[in-house]
Amino acid sequence: MSDDLAAARNWFMRHWRENRWFRWGAGLLALGLIVLALGWTLLARGLPDAETLLDYETPLPTVVRGVDGEIVHSYARERRVQLQYVDFPTTLVEAYLAAEDRTFFTHGGVDLAGTANAVFDYASKMGSGERAVGGSTITQQVAKNVLLGDEYSVTRKLKEMILAQRIEDVLSKREILELYLNEIPLGRRSFGVQAASRAYFDKDVADLDLHEMAFLAILPKAPERYGRSQNEGLALGRRNFVIDQMVANDFITAEQGAGAKSMDLGLVQQRQERSADAGYFLEEVRRQLIEKFGETAEESGNSVYAGGLWVRTSLDMELQDAARDALRAQLLSYHGNRGWTGPVATLNPENGDLIGQLRSSNLGINYEDWRIGVITERSGSSASVGLTDGETYPLAAAPDALKVGDAVAVQQSGEGYRLRAVPEVSGAFLAQNPQTGRVLAMQGGFDARLGSFNRATQALRQPGSTIKPFVYATGLDHGLTPASEVPDQTFCYYQGANLGEKCFRNFGGGGGGVHTMRWGLEQSRNLMTVHIAMDAGMPNVIKTFEQLNIGSYEPYPAFALGAGETTVERMVNAYSALVNWGRLHQPSVIDYVQDRQGKVIWRSDQRECTNCNMPEWDGQPMPRLGISGKQVMDPRTAFQTVHMLEGVVTRGTAVRLRGLELPLFGKTGTTSGPTDAWFVGGSPQIVAGMYVGHDQPRNLGGWVQGGNTAAPIFKRFVEASRERWDGDEFIAPAGVRMVRIDRRSGKRVFDGTPSNEPTAAVIWEAFKPDTEPARATRQDEIAAKRNAILEQIRRGRVAQTRSLAPVRREEAPGDFVEEQGGIY
Repeated sequence: MSDDLAAARNWFMRHWRENRWFRWGAGLLALGLIVLALGWTLLARGLPDAETLLDYETPLPTVVRGVDGEIVHSYARERRVQLQYVDFPTTLVEAYLAAEDRTFFTHGGVDLAGTANAVFDYASKMGSGERAVGGSTITQQVAKNVLLGDEYSVTRKLKEMILAQRIEDVLSKREILELYLNEIPLGRRSFGVQAASRAYFDKDVADLDLHEMAFLAILPKAPERYGRSQNEGLALGRRNFVIDQMVANDFITAEQGAGAKSMDLGLVQQRQERSADAGYFLEEVRRQLIEKFGETAEESGNSVYAGGLWVRTSLDMELQDAARDALRAQLLSYHGNRGWTGPVATLNPENGDLIGQLRSSNLGINYEDWRIGVITERSGSSASVGLTDGETYPLAAAPDALKVGDAVAVQQSGEGYRLRAVPEVSGAFLAQNPQTGRVLAMQGGFDARLGSFNRATQALRQPGSTIKPFVYATGLDHGLTPASEVPDQTFCYYQGANLGEKCFRNFGGGGGGVHTMRWGLEQSRNLMTVHIAMDAGMPNVIKTFEQLNIGSYEPYPAFALGAGETTVERMVNAYSALVNWGRLHQPSVIDYVQDRQGKVIWRSDQRECTNCNMPEWDGQPMPRLGISGKQVMDPRTAFQTVHMLEGVVTRGTAVRLRGLELPLFGKTGTTSGPTDAWFVGGSPQIVAGMYVGHDQPRNLGGWVQGGNTAAPIFKRFVEASRERWDGDEFIAPAGVRMVRIDRRSGKRVFDGTPSNEPTAAVIWEAFKPDTEPARATRQDEIAAKRNAILEQIRRGRVAQTRSLAPVRREEAPGDFVEEQGGIY
């Protein structure tokens, strides 16, 4: 060995002394090696650390589940599904090896023969603008996709080679393949073979046939080219080449290859991501997740669009469907025969390709067989409408106001389409579990695809008379009872020199006399409400509103009648507190969030449960969770208010709901104009609230009231989900006494059977201890009978003195007096 080295050294020195050209060549070679070493060092010095791949996590979408655990949606800008190496079929792995890197298991990260071929191809195409073949191994592609990016340059290729060798030192071959098959971009917004399998064939990888696996293996070269229907011939040729390579490498038999090559591509059309029709609810979930965890991987490792979160929500799809359909039906009913009221959006023809603009706008509608289209042509009375499938159809009966660029709702009619009117009036609906605060259903308008503004949580509206129960609750806390008599008479107060005197009146006018507090709430009497508010003190009323998170207002009497602004969500939550004996929860749409490993990283129920997770039972009583929510109202006051609100359904302004034959409570509301019609109420298990009104408030029509416009929405909702309403009665808390009273006078009675019938003379009423009407004594009864006898004697004497004078008999007041739909 030493002799060989000595001989080589002597040969080199002899040529160095004797041959000038040898000296020049050796010097240039040495200089080149030095430059190459320096360049290599500079490139390698700034490269990412390959060891970061040990902790690398594939960006994954957030998956959302409903209350029953079923997947209802995913938040994803890319299609991604992460699998373990054992989940990939062996034949699929072999297809990728045949197509991309047949020497994968033998090279050290770089295939020298492939690299030489790539260099030659690059040199031959230099200056032509044509992209050369990559020559990258699977390891190099991992380096590019995960660590470097897709820059097209010699420098990037060199960096890729350095990193590939480092990756081979850090990861096993299986780990590299797993990363590759989960990360490789394959077109149709798909990254990884499982996502691509779903996008191109609507199958999981385990269900793919051989020819389908071979097709997926051709996509890394040119996914956007091979995935298009117009390039089917190119895709078939490349797929068959991969199949031939699989045969040549003994991955499959010749017979299997021939059978696979005889198959068509079999690609499915691109489909929208599967999602429940609960757009407003799901957008609220997304908004809250972004607030908690961030939107992108740069913001948080548990971000919405990369963290791979699993989110359990309170969304109940049965109730959601019922809520959506009930609100839509009422909006359409109100719209009636008003006809087309204008486009749902307007696109700019000057921006070109109106159908392309429509696709990117994400406008849509999910009602019957309606579709959203864009007017592409208008000539005289005829028009053409383009749909997102790229086709254009004639539009029948085009109104004069219709113009090119209008996005409209249409329905198929014969060979063409006809306009359909999305109601101009809108509204919102929200249903909640009063015991937990969990939102079960949310509909913030006609369809979330027409606009993301959520009227259930974002629209500030005047609640009208739905605010009154909290005024009455304040009165109950300040000395009144449901049987207290309150004047139904004009109330005026002086507002100052600039505003003068303000006088209130009942809805529809009228009034007079003195009535029980219960009757005033059942019949929604404005004057009685103002009297109660002023007697209890408006600052106290405002404090009640604030404690229930309805809103914060100035202590003016108008706010006792619903002049302040609030949201449907807040009103439903406040009514839920009434049902829940005065305990207020924060409304929640998310139950808990898990990271990609399944660890719970956030939950809405923050109660501690000591010893709930002990490894073995210690023989002590089972651990119990504490009471949730915040006590904001006397439980007895809350029940008294609910008990009176049951009368609103039995004989008051929501009497149309009595036919449901369920124990229900609730309150209607109609704002001045009227501009909004409300109903909030429900059962011990479900409380719901809704309103109907224009986004820019304006008069709905003099006939509109909460009882005939909003209450029917609740009725449809219950009818569509009837099996979810078990008929349980409202339960009184400790400290409430149920006493028989005369319904009209509020006096205590000792005979007669209380009834829930609307015309019952005797009812049960709820009182706090020592506030019920006083017990009558025996002497009181004797005195009452004596006075009645004396009155009869007096009338007899008067009749005798009138001799033959004719007797005029006045009719007694009828038993039924309608007041805004109620019964007296």
